[in-house]
Amino acid sequence: MNKQTSLFSNIKGDFSAGLVVFLIAVPLCLGIALASGAPLFSGMIAGIIGGLVIGFFSGSQLSVSGPAAGLTAIVLTAITKLGAFDIFLLAVVIGGGLQLILGLIKAGTVANYFPSNVITGMLAAIGIIIILKQIPHAFGYDAESEGSIAFFQADGENTFSALLSTLNHISIGATVITLISILIILYWSKIPKVNLVPAPLVAVIAGILLNRAFAGSEVLALGTNHLVNLPVPQSFNDFLGQFTFPRFSAITDKEVWITALTIAIVASVETLLNVEATDKLDPLKRHTSPNRELKAQGIGNIVSGLIGGLPITSVIVRSSANINAGGRTKMSTMIHGSLLLICAALIPMVLNMIPLATLAAVLLVTGYKLCKLKVFKEMFKNGKYQWVPFVATVVAIVFTDLLIGIGIGMAVSVLAILRGNMKSSYYFRKEKYQTGDSIRLELAQEVSFLNKASILLTLDHLPADTTVVIDAQKTAYIDFDILQTIREFKDIKAPQKNITVILTGFKDVYKIPNTPGSLVEEHARKANGHVHTIAAGNHKELLKELQLN
Repeated sequence: MNKQTSLFSNIKGDFSAGLVVFLIAVPLCLGIALASGAPLFSGMIAGIIGGLVIGFFSGSQLSVSGPAAGLTAIVLTAITKLGAFDIFLLAVVIGGGLQLILGLIKAGTVANYFPSNVITGMLAAIGIIIILKQIPHAFGYDAESEGSIAFFQADGENTFSALLSTLNHISIGATVITLISILIILYWSKIPKVNLVPAPLVAVIAGILLNRAFAGSEVLALGTNHLVNLPVPQSFNDFLGQFTFPRFSAITDKEVWITALTIAIVASVETLLNVEATDKLDPLKRHTSPNRELKAQGIGNIVSGLIGGLPITSVIVRSSANINAGGRTKMSTMIHGSLLLICAALIPMVLNMIPLATLAAVLLVTGYKLCKLKVFKEMFKNGKYQWVPFVATVVAIVFTDLLIGIGIGMAVSVLAILRGNMKSSYYFRKEKYQTGDSIRLELAQEVSFLNKASILLTLDHLPADTTVVIDAQKTAYIDFDILQTIREFKDIKAPQKNITVILTGFKDVYKIPNTPGSLVEEHARKANGHVHTIAAGNHKELLKELQLN
């Protein structure tokens, strides 16, 4: 471990960041548990395991794991279908075991196939969602649980209708606390000497004190529904009673295994996406091994399921907050897990004094940093094959949820690649085409199945009574489908249009015989310079030049 990743290389910044993530994690853990139809404490267990266990085994220095909002619907459906929470916990344990196996067989390499424009779009979309979801809490409208990031909410509202509903539920006290908290977060670090204390911690203390000061006012005072709501055990036995253990006797239940497989796949994909996105935000530009991360997540989910916790994934909201708060090593996520454990066990009543408006302020600043206008400007500068999938990902995630949005973004990205390849294999270049002229098709260095459509269209639109030279001298690889297309054109389509086909430069491995050298030389003499080359563009230009479109 080098100096930059040593656990104690940034202890001050990591403690500050761990504290910030801890404060954000409490309502998220509780909200996700509530939305999942699970015991509230199961969300806290998942947060603790995500910080301590996964934080210890993970190779990521900045990713923070915990209960996953993306799994909320799956968990809710599974608990209902299985009929008991302890049976569901068995599915979590098995799902964790499957993740561990995926890591061992190095299945994490699938993360290498996520394009950067989709990952950047995911980050920007998460920033927008954070802002949209936290605006109601900032004004004191706390009807919806903190755990949801989906467009359609469990309370019947959607993201935008909730914003409109906020207008009818504005709390002056919450609004004042939010504004003051934002000002503290933005400007506290600029004050000399006192800036040693983390700004979010100052904002939390200020929020508690302000709410205490508002206690005598009917207009400004906040009700308990506007505060953090952590279960308070009355004794140590009550605390231990909040842990639940899986029912292993249900291991032969088919539905348990189906649920476990679903959790393993969805949690793994979401984790790999979030870890890659976190690496992009890392100021030190470190790389996380996806296979090691799958193993860490598998171990974490096994432990979480064994003691009554929800399924866990890497969570981009907490991870980005960790980075923005100054976290630089995995110590910050372990500190956040330790604080969750200490406070859940010893002082939950103190946490229940924190206004949700203060936490909304912390998240609003975090969301803004993820979706700055600068990000959109940079993507637009990169050309349409970058910004179209980027915008599609942003819009899809905002209006659906994380995984559906990523799927749509990936689909648009693939379509953009296909369209780009239609324009990158060759073009027709000539002064003026005349019947009987020779056409030369120069294949690129790499000719994949993505080029098949454009090559096929070009060959199909070549004029009759022409000589066509297909030159493969520069190629290092030609896809099997392309070779089949060339064979079919030479043997079947070309004779029908009286097209003479000359093949040159094809390697023996392609199993396409080259035209004898004497015939190639004879053709060159007859052409006498009237050769029109196709090399690096698209079939539409050829059709235009041939005046056949």
